[in-house]
Amino acid sequence: MPGHILLREENSQPCVLKTNQEKKRKKYDWKINSDHQQTDWTSIHEKVCPLLVSIHTPAPFSTLQSDRDHHHKETLKKQKHLLEIAHLEAQRWVSKKRFQEVLPAAVQFLRWAMQVYGSCAVELVPAYLLLAQANIGLGSLSQAHEYLSKAEWTVMKTPGCGNTVLHQLHRTLGRLHAATGKYASALTHFANDVYYASEVFGLASTVTSGGYFLMADVFLKQNKPDVAHSLYTEVANSWHAHLCKMTDGISQSGTQPEECFDESQCVEADQMLRCILEFEEQCVKPHPDQSAMLAHSLAMLWLLCNNYTKALEYGKKAEMLIQGLSEQNKLRESIHNLLQHAEKHLE
Repeated sequence: MPGHILLREENSQPCVLKTNQEKKRKKYDWKINSDHQQTDWTSIHEKVCPLLVSIHTPAPFSTLQSDRDHHHKETLKKQKHLLEIAHLEAQRWVSKKRFQEVLPAAVQFLRWAMQVYGSCAVELVPAYLLLAQANIGLGSLSQAHEYLSKAEWTVMKTPGCGNTVLHQLHRTLGRLHAATGKYASALTHFANDVYYASEVFGLASTVTSGGYFLMADVFLKQNKPDVAHSLYTEVANSWHAHLCKMTDGISQSGTQPEECFDESQCVEADQMLRCILEFEEQCVKPHPDQSAMLAHSLAMLWLLCNNYTKALEYGKKAEMLIQGLSEQNKLRESIHNLLQHAEKHLE
């Protein structure tokens, strides 16, 4: 099973160091190779290899406690950097739904989090949740349940656990219950997800709206499209307001937008908004105003991600959808400005 990657990895390849200090570091190669053989981690190999070399460099031979303390502090900093790299890499593969690739990075994230924080710390929960998501995506539901049980147990043993962790836990539990067809309990977990997320990010936040999106998917499986449509509308409104705020002033001034989303965030938002747009287009009673708003949201998203080709594609779609609609002057103006901005960067 995919989860067994924690126990043994047979296909790992040792790292070949090609630096001027190779001979000096040779005696530490066995430690590096041992690390590499713990998982097939090709997705993060190049990013973490140099850090592993420095982490396994022993403390300077010194009697001064201050030197040893400094070395320990620097090593800890590098270990935290390693686990952050693994965390981001696992999230990136989750967003792309390439769940087999999630496992190596998520395993390393868990392993390094244990080294830094201990085996019972709440900081391990995000790693358990990523491993659970990967196994849900791969259909290994019993393995996903094991990771979620560990996450739940860790949260239970942590007094005053933060709402961010609780919202992430309930969201992943909801995913598992939805995958097993336990729709009522899935909706309960997603409702808790929305509650805890709103406590941290606010009710209108795009983070909170992710819970509504997952609830809508469950209602569709229960053949309740009207309820799903209502929830999709909430999600669409949250994203449109958020993206309008982020792009405010860019089109008029012609300035280059800063990259506001990392790759995984951009992919997740794109998947969510496209899913809702496809739902709108397949409705028996279409809502062209809603479809135009969603196309505009996708155009703004890709503008903020500096992909002007896609921004232009969705901007033109929004322009087409809004034709013939009354009382949409503000949206029409925003779409026009966005198209001008995208075209300028493609010249």
